[in-house]
Amino acid sequence: MARPPGPPGEGCEECLALGWTWSRLRWCTTCGHVGCCDSSRGRHAHAHFESSGHPVALSLDPLERWGWCYADELFLVESP
Repeated sequence: MARPPGPPGEGCEECLALGWTWSRLRWCTTCGHVGCCDSSRGRHAHAHFESSGHPVALSLDPLERWGWCYADELFLVESP
């Protein structure tokens, strides 16, 4: 699956609307939604999965090359 060249948009969509900060960003591979990680205040990437059923999100941190499948609770490592 293709990784976006950089974080789409300005950051976590929901945190931006609320004026909150986030820790790390996750990118939904189904629709492109950008949400914050489970270590962030809003846990918006997880909330996006809960509301949409979109199972896979990739980390947008440039030092992290992995994804997470919320439906199966599987850690996914990207190949080089």
